[in-house]
Amino acid sequence: MLLAVFVLASYKLYRRNDGNSPQKDEVLIKAMLQGLSAAHYQPERIDDAFSKRVFDLYLKRLDGSKKFLLQTDVAQLSQYQKEIDDEVQRGTHEFLDKSTLIMSQRVKDVQGLYREILAQPFDFTTEETFETEPDKATFAANAAAQREEWRKFLKYQTLVRVSEMMDEQTKKKDKPLASTTATPSAATTSEPTRTPAQMEAEARKRVLKYFDDYFKDLSQTDANDRLATYANVIANTYDPHTEYFAPRDKDNFDIAMTGRFEGIGATLQEKDGQIKVADIVPGSASYRQGGLKAGDAIIRVAQGAEEPVSVEGWRLDKAIGLIRGKKGTEVRLTVRKPDNSTKVIPIIRDVVVIEETYAQSATINENGKKLGYIKLPNFYADFNDNGGRSSAADVKKELEKLKQENVQGVVLDLRFNGGGSLQDAVEMAGLFIDSGPVVQVRGGQGAATILNDRDPRVQYGGPLVILVNKYSASASEILAAAIQDYKRGVIMGSASTYGKGTVQRIFDLDDAMPAEFNAIKPFGSLKLTTQKFYRINGGSTQFKGVIPDIILPDAYSYLDQGEKETDYPLKWDEITPAKYRSWNGAPAIDKLRQASTARVNASPSFKQLSDMVQRMVKRKDDTKVSLKLANYRTEQVQAKTEADKYEAIQNAAQPMTIAPLAFDLRQLGSDTIKVNRTSRFVKPLKKDITLREAVAVLKDQI
Repeated sequence: MLLAVFVLASYKLYRRNDGNSPQKDEVLIKAMLQGLSAAHYQPERIDDAFSKRVFDLYLKRLDGSKKFLLQTDVAQLSQYQKEIDDEVQRGTHEFLDKSTLIMSQRVKDVQGLYREILAQPFDFTTEETFETEPDKATFAANAAAQREEWRKFLKYQTLVRVSEMMDEQTKKKDKPLASTTATPSAATTSEPTRTPAQMEAEARKRVLKYFDDYFKDLSQTDANDRLATYANVIANTYDPHTEYFAPRDKDNFDIAMTGRFEGIGATLQEKDGQIKVADIVPGSASYRQGGLKAGDAIIRVAQGAEEPVSVEGWRLDKAIGLIRGKKGTEVRLTVRKPDNSTKVIPIIRDVVVIEETYAQSATINENGKKLGYIKLPNFYADFNDNGGRSSAADVKKELEKLKQENVQGVVLDLRFNGGGSLQDAVEMAGLFIDSGPVVQVRGGQGAATILNDRDPRVQYGGPLVILVNKYSASASEILAAAIQDYKRGVIMGSASTYGKGTVQRIFDLDDAMPAEFNAIKPFGSLKLTTQKFYRINGGSTQFKGVIPDIILPDAYSYLDQGEKETDYPLKWDEITPAKYRSWNGAPAIDKLRQASTARVNASPSFKQLSDMVQRMVKRKDDTKVSLKLANYRTEQVQAKTEADKYEAIQNAAQPMTIAPLAFDLRQLGSDTIKVNRTSRFVKPLKKDITLREAVAVLKDQI
């Protein structure tokens, strides 16, 4: 149905009264609006209220820091507040053009400003403050006020670096020499102590370099980038998860959802105007070819035998777009080695698998009890049927391996899991229950559809804890809510999950466009909110999230994060519950909660964490910082002392005995890179106080 809507729209767009062919930007915006109006869960009227939403959000994205535009500029742009709805229906974008023109001029003005300001030393003995929260700042009234704002901003940036350099120097001064018996060389003795003036000069130099790079990136923003940003703002005014993807952004989304992409398998970074290799993905095309190494600078890129293209000075995302390509195709990289020699390295592109995005498991031995742990970074799936992996199938395999290890309970860790495949969430819930409804899904109109687990087999029927935090979203919330409603396990974590209870479909705009538009393709993709999902108890997870059975102190609880903090979120509601039966061996939640609360209250680690969070909450609203070095250093020392206290208590805690599965280590064999990666996976878990408490709750059930 959605395809038909877009195809119809595209033919309407093609026919113009003046006989001229429409431009790409006109086609894109009109096609998007047609699709949004016809297929979004809660379509908006294209009127003055819509115009105001687009205006406000675009201004926020254009200059969220309020460092560029003047109040007169904003007043000039405000004339378009009620005009954008008319513009988009005509297929024009006067507001975008005007804002681009003004912003370009202001960027040029500021480029002259920051260089001029950074040419003179800062006086860090004067009493003045800088507002670090953009929402509390205002646009500058005139050029003089803007200059003063940038002076304070640059002074703050320099101050931070001076303070960091002072810390580094103190550490070096306190560090013992490598040898106390042999005569130390000049290299092993302390470096010459920098004076405050020398530190200030070096800090300004670093700040200058940072902003030179920043403005260089800004200068590479082209008309396509600006159009993509504007199109995305229009989409975002419907809800935060309705988005426009430019072609390369869609590629990045696919990588995040599948853990796979086609390319050479190298992690790249932009440094000093060069595209440098930071790391090589084990098992990838680059790894197998062997010529490309960390530290190499890529200077030219050729598609097979074609003429090489210089990428020196390019923005990282644009260079990556040239280097990635279809499996089986050749890319030839001209690289400069650390010894300044150059070499052409031919690589046949292949599928690159990012193992860290997949489910991993471990065993925990705690006072004679053997427990299982599964980390799921996201609900990945092979949406494009390219032979990729499924998160539900992988978790099923991990559960089977843990059963072979005879574990007596399982922790499934969904912290920081932002979601993904709805179908995988349904199938995963089915691994823990016999059969029945898992989630209800409803479009903008009509009755809800119930998604069921139809498989009566239970992959794992023992004690279960699911860990969540406020960054657990979407599919994570579906799974956690289903387990909670069935009373199948215990949900533990921060006060609530993220609160994303909507379903999106991704639509490739090129598929809808007739052949007449081939010359101006690609158009990118539209991710569209088409449905809301509801728990089987009838309540939505949208906006409110899932409230755990056992709430634990959480280091991120002071942050204003979650669906309710986004722009234009859809609201919470509820529908009729589905019919379902609770799990026969339901855990005694009240008893488990009481025991957990007693342990948490008696825990020095959790007490220190709670105190730290309370201090963070108090500080969060105090967003002004002193630009007097002595005052700033006092604040930093206090913050560091508090952080050190927390770290000392965590380090003093007895580490848990956590190990990778013997089966996995056998499979890895002598591949030291993969073995080391597996070891890195379990290391931070050993002193994870939240995981420790989850283990205690499991033990209470055994």
